Amino acid sequence: MSLSGKFFKSKIKKKPFSQNLQSDVELDKEKENTSKQELKPSLEENLKQLRQELGESSDIVYRTIQLTGKREIRVSVIYIDGLGDSKSIQQFILESLSQRCEQKLQLSPLDDEFKIIKDFSISVGEIKTTQKMEDVAKAILSGESAVLIDRYSEAIITGTRGWEDRGVTEPSSQTIVRGPKDGFSETLRMNTALIRRRVKDGKLRVEPKNVGRITKTDIAIVYIDGIVDPKVVEEVNSRIDKIDIDAILESGYIEELIQDETYTPFPTIYSTERPDVIVAGILEGRVGIIVDGTPFALLVPAIFTQFFQASEDYYQRADFSSLIRILRLGSFLLTLLVPSAFVAVTTFHQEMLPTRLLISLAAAREGVPFPALVEVLIMEITFEILREAGVRLPRAVGSAISIVGALVIGEAAVQAGLVSSAMVIVVSFTAITSFVIPSYNFTLAVRMLRFVFIFLAATFGLYGIILGLIALVLHLCSLRSFGVPYMESFGPFNLQDQKDSILRFPMKSLLTRPKLIVNKNQTRQQQPDQYQQKK
Repeated sequence: MSLSGKFFKSKIKKKPFSQNLQSDVELDKEKENTSKQELKPSLEENLKQLRQELGESSDIVYRTIQLTGKREIRVSVIYIDGLGDSKSIQQFILESLSQRCEQKLQLSPLDDEFKIIKDFSISVGEIKTTQKMEDVAKAILSGESAVLIDRYSEAIITGTRGWEDRGVTEPSSQTIVRGPKDGFSETLRMNTALIRRRVKDGKLRVEPKNVGRITKTDIAIVYIDGIVDPKVVEEVNSRIDKIDIDAILESGYIEELIQDETYTPFPTIYSTERPDVIVAGILEGRVGIIVDGTPFALLVPAIFTQFFQASEDYYQRADFSSLIRILRLGSFLLTLLVPSAFVAVTTFHQEMLPTRLLISLAAAREGVPFPALVEVLIMEITFEILREAGVRLPRAVGSAISIVGALVIGEAAVQAGLVSSAMVIVVSFTAITSFVIPSYNFTLAVRMLRFVFIFLAATFGLYGIILGLIALVLHLCSLRSFGVPYMESFGPFNLQDQKDSILRFPMKSLLTRPKLIVNKNQTRQQQPDQYQQKK
């Protein structure tokens, strides 16, 4: 290196990373302090500060009008085109100010100008006032309109949100035969209205929150006061308040950030796009979390049996619903253990098979060059690829490609001698049983654990499967969801809660709410004889 290069390098002193980080934090604090500045009496200064906060974007509308009373008053209306309802802003704010306000202002004292504009001139249902520039900018970015008045250091925030949305449609991931067909949409207020429509009680609470430093995503915490455990509500609020992240784009962000256990394949928070499921949950003492911008709402606390239940179970007869729940639990065990059991038996425990079946399997695998482990991995990975491709392809061809691809590839693999026909049957049966589980998140956990059991079976045989099941049960018993054991009603065992776990007893028998979820107001309904005594 030349002397000039050394001299130049010595002149440039790099700041340590801690100093750079500290300077960034100080800049963020300065920006935060400037954003929390209070409004000033000068309209020009407030608009200048607001333009610095929001920037010179083409979709932000600054409309300034001049009113004539005992003195001239300049009023500015600021909103975002596309987020605010333009018709409401035009009719109930701008026209109302122009037509109603001047006559009132000429007859009133100067001190009442702000009150007249707020109470008599703006015909919007939701109105609030603020003196902070931060609140004004936040309201405008949320779709509301801000009214700034010259000579007053206070702004009027009007509820004029009115963007285009998808509307109420049928849920796509949790379809049922009998029951309501409406599902959540991407609009927070529409989702809370769907819950209000079903729960016409004053004890229903909808607490707003705002998460995300940049996105500032609106969140609603929904529960029924008097039924829910206050400690659960406090814990939900505490975990959400601790979230410090730039963006919340979907409820999956919240789910991952507030869950009890990170390193587990099993979901400890229930997600759904059905309003009736959220309502049924909060009626049992759970807490719903609705995130703006996504149709999937969260429900906590969640337990193991909840993922095998569907809303349709309560709309059909109890005997049929109990049979379907047993079928779902059996399908869970089959999709988890059938491939591993096949590998274990064909590799280590051939003596357990009947002689004719053993000869048939040996004849089918005669030309297969791979061991059972490689054979099952080829088929399982192939099917997972086909399933993922079917999800990503357009809806019109996705299902056809996945089904035809599985049939063609399976048949070609058998004819080529790469896999046996018995293995194709096993993998196909496993795939079909995995679709019986109502919860997609829980199905993902089973799909991952299936490969773990396959390797255990290929290494230790049936002993490995038994050890895996023991470890799985111990892991499930160690999980908790917001303080509630994941295996609630089984461990600790509660006889009363068995009426709505694997089996569903008739509605007349479901007298109480889950004991470990609700510690007060556990009575769901009274016994029929008590009704007769009252009559």
